[in-house]
Amino acid sequence: MVHRKPLMGQSLIPRKVRTLNDRDPIPISTSEMGGIQTIDVRLEPAHAGWRLDRALAAAVPTLSRERLKALIRSGAVEAEGRPVRDPATKVRGQEALRVAVPEPRPAHNEPQDIPLTIVFEDEHLLVVDKPAGLVVHPAAGNFDGTLVNALLHHCGGSLSGIGGVARPGIVHRIDKDTSGLLVVAKTDVAHEGLAKQFAAHSIDRHYLAIVSGVPKASEGVVDAPLARSAANRKKIAIVGGSRGKRAVTHWKRLKLLKDAALVECRLETGRTHQVRVHIASIGHPLVGDPVYGRSGKTHSKLLKELGFHRQALHAAELGFTHPVLKSRLSFTSPMPSDMQELLSALGV
Repeated sequence: MVHRKPLMGQSLIPRKVRTLNDRDPIPISTSEMGGIQTIDVRLEPAHAGWRLDRALAAAVPTLSRERLKALIRSGAVEAEGRPVRDPATKVRGQEALRVAVPEPRPAHNEPQDIPLTIVFEDEHLLVVDKPAGLVVHPAAGNFDGTLVNALLHHCGGSLSGIGGVARPGIVHRIDKDTSGLLVVAKTDVAHEGLAKQFAAHSIDRHYLAIVSGVPKASEGVVDAPLARSAANRKKIAIVGGSRGKRAVTHWKRLKLLKDAALVECRLETGRTHQVRVHIASIGHPLVGDPVYGRSGKTHSKLLKELGFHRQALHAAELGFTHPVLKSRLSFTSPMPSDMQELLSALGV
């Protein structure tokens, strides 16, 4: 059963929703105090063995599963007066839980009129071709001038809120100095549907990369778990044991260059810095990568002459199932001019 605690002097607005078996109606009443909505939940016996986030999503259908995951991780869900912070926690069924839902905070990010290349847009989502140098969302050192600021201006506030106030609409991201395709959610329904596809690794993502040296094999697969480096928290590293998350990159050599090669990378998973770390691990770091590679004298001189100051990586293809319309969408982005110039200069 679900009960939202009333306040003195407040009227309740009862609504009917369905239980797990779609037969018995559960009354839900809403109330707020100090900007926080409190929901008391009694799980059903049928929830036994389920993940906590899944059970709560079934019991409280007014909150999406992604929203509940965020609340759980923030300590806003309590069992017996103690926070439960792992969405994957298995429930016994019939537990009494309390969910504290803070009032949505307005995004303090200012809309900014930053030019965007929109590849596709409807009322549910949009696909952006991000230029190199544009940060995806505000963070330390980049509080404005980001893709989020540009999106707030373009969309007029109609972006999903699941990503939090710092990054509304953002389902995934690519590094500041990587160019290419990115999908952005306009609604919570679209955000949740896209997030499920990313979690299921059903999104098609192909990158074009210019790597240092020439791989001997024409293609290969790097299957190596990734995690934050213990030596440098700003870097990602391949790790052993259970500490890392599984990461798989399929690569194919497309063109031979001067002490370099054009490579296509297909992501089976999408971890932070995945392509950069995996390609460096086979001895062929991205040309221009200041973190995971060192350019030789020949490349260093050329990069300086061209004014190329980033890793040579471009998100060239993106495909997914529309989270609302269920149609399959595929998009391509041509290699940007700076990488084309580098490719030509390295041509045999």
